[in-house]
Amino acid sequence: MRFVFKTSYDADIRLFKHRAQAIWYALLLLLVLATPLYFVAIGDAYLLGEITGVLILAIAGMGLMLLTGHTGLPSLGHATFMAIGCYANINLLGAGVPWIIAFPVSGLIAGVLGTMIALPVLRLHGVYLALATLAVSILTSDFVVILEPWTGGIAGAAVPDINIFGMEVNRYSTPYKFYYLVLFVAILIVWFYRNLLRTPTGRSFTAVRDSEISARAMGINLTRTKATSFFLSATAAGLAGALFGHSAGYVTNETFDLVMSITLLLMIVIGGLGFIHGAFFGAIVVGIIPVAIANGRSFLATTFDVNINIPGLESALFAFILICFILFEPMGLYGRWLKIRTYFELFPFYRKDMFKRQKSYLKTDRVQ
Repeated sequence: MRFVFKTSYDADIRLFKHRAQAIWYALLLLLVLATPLYFVAIGDAYLLGEITGVLILAIAGMGLMLLTGHTGLPSLGHATFMAIGCYANINLLGAGVPWIIAFPVSGLIAGVLGTMIALPVLRLHGVYLALATLAVSILTSDFVVILEPWTGGIAGAAVPDINIFGMEVNRYSTPYKFYYLVLFVAILIVWFYRNLLRTPTGRSFTAVRDSEISARAMGINLTRTKATSFFLSATAAGLAGALFGHSAGYVTNETFDLVMSITLLLMIVIGGLGFIHGAFFGAIVVGIIPVAIANGRSFLATTFDVNINIPGLESALFAFILICFILFEPMGLYGRWLKIRTYFELFPFYRKDMFKRQKSYLKTDRVQ
């Protein structure tokens, strides 16, 4: 692929806006590739496993970001698509299908079933669509129990190890190989996602998000656009679910519950709706909070002999953070970074109300 770095009319559709941005991303890639070397040096693979979990959450977050952040369709049922991808991967591997084939096929199965679930509710808007996906997420646990021959039901199911051309990959025995595998999948999805946004299909997603009436006036087929967004979003979630199953090693009917769906939505709101970076920033926050709570409890117990074991503390903290971001920083962490960068770029001509939230809307936005 040839990159042209110059100011021209196609500045918005280039993969990188300028050469400096490409260099920064190349340095970031070198950093994440070298991360396991540090953990090899210190002989500790625990934190590497947590970073791998963050990457898996980011993959699922990118799927939800495409649907909610770029198409404007709220979803509280993405854990369902992760469950479909996970159990499809388990059954395909159990049937003797090589992982290199079973993994992408499980994502496609999740995408197809996700589209079939979405088609009946595509005419719903806003909170009604969210409630429909919420109902699907609540029913996921019941369907896992009903489909016991394929899912293991309440007893659960063990996830087979990954075997790629004779090379065994396991989170516990070979955490470094598993990290690089998840990183490779995440990079592929980022590359696909970024290129998708440069295509007419990706721009139609944004048009539907901004105003369905205006998008229809421009000749965009709303049903096809929404169905395509659901398919791609559910496919990414299915791939993340398959990797999550390999990371957990064992899944039950309570693994992909409503809390996970809410966590994914919380993740993209914290990271920044409408930005690919937001999926990663949100995944880092969501991945760090449980570890921080566990370490904080351990520190208080050993240092001050105080045992804090409050049920629901993690969920309450997530809810508090979400409310704070909605009230004070609706653009998320990446939005805050953009404001800081803009401040230094325009200083001393930066205006205080430059990012003031708009409180008036077009008539088409009110009636869509």
